Amino acid sequence: MGNCLSSATPFQEHSLSSHADNEPSHEQLAGETHFSVDEVYALEELFKGLSNSIHRDGVIHKDEFAFALFKSQNHSNIFADKVFELFDTKKNDVIGFDEFVRALSVFHPNAPAPEKADFAFRIYDLDNTGHIERGEIQRFLVALLKDNPAIDLDDAHLNVLIDQTFEEADLAGDGHISPEEWQILVKKHPKMINYMTLPVLKELTKKYPSFVFNENRK
Repeated sequence: MGNCLSSATPFQEHSLSSHADNEPSHEQLAGETHFSVDEVYALEELFKGLSNSIHRDGVIHKDEFAFALFKSQNHSNIFADKVFELFDTKKNDVIGFDEFVRALSVFHPNAPAPEKADFAFRIYDLDNTGHIERGEIQRFLVALLKDNPAIDLDDAHLNVLIDQTFEEADLAGDGHISPEEWQILVKKHPKMINYMTLPVLKELTKKYPSFVFNENRK
């Protein structure tokens, strides 16, 4: 397929388990997501490590997020920045544990394809207009090429890929891709959003077995 988007890919001292009245329990988070209760407890072990990597304040900052992805807190990446923005549903420039669990849920192998496609759409909608514009795809691909110098693609070929994408996806011919058009495109080409599934999320309890010692676990 000549579709350009198919190549775009990725403590506080008190216990995080001591939930305040307004914080959801592990059981509530499991009920709202595609994780089991034990997987939520295992995710807490991962979250403790991430939120303790630089600032040690029980929440994940953007540089800690970048460090987790690239092993460099100074690495700037348009994809990572947008994903961080989507994880940060409270819009306070940090990711709390409940935000972390809820956002990661869409990457679970059990999450349905339309849910994954919707999240992927919001990644590409860089300006939050509710549509994917040509300029957004161009910015995204330019950033992708910058981070992957092994991909040899000049401006002419880049524009051809963008043209092909819009020719197939922009069914209304109005110059942008709507959420409905995006769902149709992804349904035709499901491999476009393969990066939205992280098989490792089904192995959480094996990778973080220390969750069984959590004193709050029932």
